[in-house]
Amino acid sequence: MKLTSKGRYAVMALADLARFDNVNPVSLRDISLRQGISLDYLEQIFSKLRKKEIVQSVRGIQGGYVLNKNAKEIKLTNIFDAVDEKVKTVQCKKESKKGCNGKSTKCLTHNLWDELENHINNFFEEKSLYDLVKDNSERRI
Repeated sequence: MKLTSKGRYAVMALADLARFDNVNPVSLRDISLRQGISLDYLEQIFSKLRKKEIVQSVRGIQGGYVLNKNAKEIKLTNIFDAVDEKVKTVQCKKESKKGCNGKSTKCLTHNLWDELENHINNFFEEKSLYDLVKDNSERRI
């Protein structure tokens, strides 16, 4: 299965952001320090998240980012889509008659991996950002 750090870090950073219930904007620097993610990498990720309207930036001395929607409305698949992350268990395209192994037919286990991919994607479609933080909320002081 292929899930890059971009997708994982986007979920981690948004979970961090969601823990604060959108009371005040959260700076990327704070998220970077808490989650151990490079600030430069977070800026790239949040640029994509902002373009897909998952987060909103707030300017000023107390600026940072807030969620654009309620955490219950943000599914993990929305996050992955926003950062161009696809969960794939096979290398070939579903519509293709060619298999991942380069042969003219799909391998014997292709349907197994394809079914696994569907289960994984359905799992991410059912999980919201709220599900990740509901029992783990924290307030800033």
